Amino acid sequence: MKAGTPEQEWREDCAPRRVLELFSTKWTSMVLHTLAVRHDGVARSNALHRSLPAISKKMLIQTLREMEVAGIVLRTEHPTVPPSVEYSLTALGRQLVEPIELIYDWARRHADALDALKARPTSRRRG
Repeated sequence: MKAGTPEQEWREDCAPRRVLELFSTKWTSMVLHTLAVRHDGVARSNALHRSLPAISKKMLIQTLREMEVAGIVLRTEHPTVPPSVEYSLTALGRQLVEPIELIYDWARRHADALDALKARPTSRRRG
């Protein structure tokens, strides 16, 4: 595809804006990371919730639903008693793990620089 003007390159539906929209909530990348790294790409919602103790059950389910609509995870209902639901990474979800892991690795290596950042007024981080 031929590059257009700077205005066209940053239009509302351009690729960088779409990927940033995927990660506009803090939990999407964390759920993606946890599902991939701690659960090998497949987990039940309760297992994910135990792996992310800071997230509420409601927020986890909301995040998983948004990820399902985006095509990042696949939701599978198992006809058991009681019913169980399993989430697995799609091919797209597995591709998105790579840049998230690069960012998380960078953050671990540069924790001191991140610690020096001033907390935003809405941040829960103590600083």
